[in-house]
Amino acid sequence: MSALGEYRAAGEIRQGAGAALAALKARAAEWDLELHEADGLLTLLLWGGELTCAVSPAGARMAIRAPERRLVQVIRDALAELLAAEGVAVAWDAVEEGALAPGLALMRVVSVRARSPGFLRVRLRGEEAARFATGGLHFRLLLPPRGRAPVWPRIAATGRTVWPEGRDALHRPVYTLAGQAGDWLEFDIFRHAGSPTCHWAASTGPGDTVGVIGPGGGWLPEADRLMLLGDATALPAIARMLALTDRPARAVLQVAAEDMGSLAADPRVTRTDDLTAALEAAQIAPGTHVWFAGHEDAARRARAHLAGRGMGKRDFTAAAYWS
Repeated sequence: MSALGEYRAAGEIRQGAGAALAALKARAAEWDLELHEADGLLTLLLWGGELTCAVSPAGARMAIRAPERRLVQVIRDALAELLAAEGVAVAWDAVEEGALAPGLALMRVVSVRARSPGFLRVRLRGEEAARFATGGLHFRLLLPPRGRAPVWPRIAATGRTVWPEGRDALHRPVYTLAGQAGDWLEFDIFRHAGSPTCHWAASTGPGDTVGVIGPGGGWLPEADRLMLLGDATALPAIARMLALTDRPARAVLQVAAEDMGSLAADPRVTRTDDLTAALEAAQIAPGTHVWFAGHEDAARRARAHLAGRGMGKRDFTAAAYWS
């Protein structure tokens, strides 16, 4: 099997092929995606998969290839959204109409317990738990409105994922895997006022069903060394990256001491009361990827600071985890 895998989807654009091609080129430039064009064939590499567009007088032949069925659908949904703005649609060769969205697993709650004063640890069980341990740092919980039967995202006749709306709209927070073995996985919820996920955790119980979709959110940054900075909302992601990496790494956390857990004894980790000041004072060696996550205002300042230090956009991540 090739590196891209053997999961595929293909279809035809019968009208608007030129507009589709122009939109794909514009998006590739906007997102700085790898793009190749030769002999009427455009190839776009994204999210570990490949999208090709073969233009002919009759229209265009679209094809998607990826290592996971879920990634095929992610690319197909992104393509549909892009082309809809141009009034163009793809007629797919085959569609699993009515199927659950690829990547969606329905899992059962096993337990919810306090991990520390600031965090809850949730354990879920399901046959697909193991796949959430690879291919992405994060996943989304899909939580139906309280008191309503869940309506899960499914594939429409057009090939696009249809998400429930209105009174059935799902809350879709992002979380980071904290542990996985066999048929279970665990994640941590940061306790804070007004959180729909905290309300769910307080009211759920063993055996309740919850949707989990993913994984996603990228993997470890590719660099010789890592510098990781974040507040309490980023602690699970930083803990996972430190556990996964075998490269030199250091982390700075703006987290209550009692919530540090095992990271309190990790020599790579220091605690701060001012994350932005810690970033501005940091010595950043060549070959370092700086990863920063926290409040949207702090992320905006981090982005400006790192760009001002002459770092390229591939050399740092500055993510808004809350607002």
